Amino acid sequence: MTVSLPQALASFQPSWPLAVALSGGADSTALFVACVQRWPGQIRAVHINHGLQTAATQFEAHCRALCAQWVTPLVVISVNAQPTQGQSPEDAARIARYAALAQAVASDPVLQGVQDLALAQHADDQAETLLLALSRGAGLPGLASMPASWRRDNLQWHRPLLRVAGADVRSWLSAQDVAWVEDPTNQDPRYTRNRIRAQMLPALDATFMGWRDTLARSASHCAQAQEVLNELAQMDLLATGVPPRILALQALSHARRVNLLRYWLRQYHHTAPSTAQLEALEPQILACTTRGHQLHLKVGAGYLERRGEALQWRPQA
Repeated sequence: MTVSLPQALASFQPSWPLAVALSGGADSTALFVACVQRWPGQIRAVHINHGLQTAATQFEAHCRALCAQWVTPLVVISVNAQPTQGQSPEDAARIARYAALAQAVASDPVLQGVQDLALAQHADDQAETLLLALSRGAGLPGLASMPASWRRDNLQWHRPLLRVAGADVRSWLSAQDVAWVEDPTNQDPRYTRNRIRAQMLPALDATFMGWRDTLARSASHCAQAQEVLNELAQMDLLATGVPPRILALQALSHARRVNLLRYWLRQYHHTAPSTAQLEALEPQILACTTRGHQLHLKVGAGYLERRGEALQWRPQA
């Protein structure tokens, strides 16, 4: 069930000091101000300057002024978020942003002692993520959308506003008489997420009462199902070994073999194979019945090969 911003923070219990990712937009500005009000002296802000648009300077200036007003330490990091070939600008910016946040917490003396970091995605962002995943034919990891809390890079990440509607975030911020910077790219119809926000969410508001809660519940069901599949993959890896032995892979059912390969590549090599790549890989694995049968296929961001009796993955040079 969606809640107000103050209610969301009332149930949020991170460790101190807490870092808040501050972009300068409405959502992160609201999260920052709410956290500073609730836990004065315990907040550190981190701003990532992607340098991808002329508004980047305005965003940084807003964050500096806001942190000065609330007497809160601020760390500003500039990153190169240019997309590589075949990579979307949104994905490139997201990957660069998360890596920079983790690196800042690990190395910047202003953030010493920080073990928890808060991000400002809200219920509308969660719905957009699920609808975007559906539009791309995603599997359970995509349909699970965004977790409220997870651990990575020796850091506990949080999204305390996932149960707060986007309009409620802005209404709360306006009531505080705090300004923010509008991201001009949020109105660009070239981006699928923006079209979902501008066209689909208003239609859902007019058609389905409580759709934010319903979509969030579906995402939660998908996340739970994915947890079960991950546990099954861990059990199967015990039987196949790491890297997985081909003969042991052949003994699994098709669904368990694909599940194990996705898990192994994601957990051990941080790459995600496409459905088409796994479909091409399947007959090759089954055909490895002699020592002379070779295997070399593009999978994820690298290549999967046969090395003796096992599979080996190597990144693309």
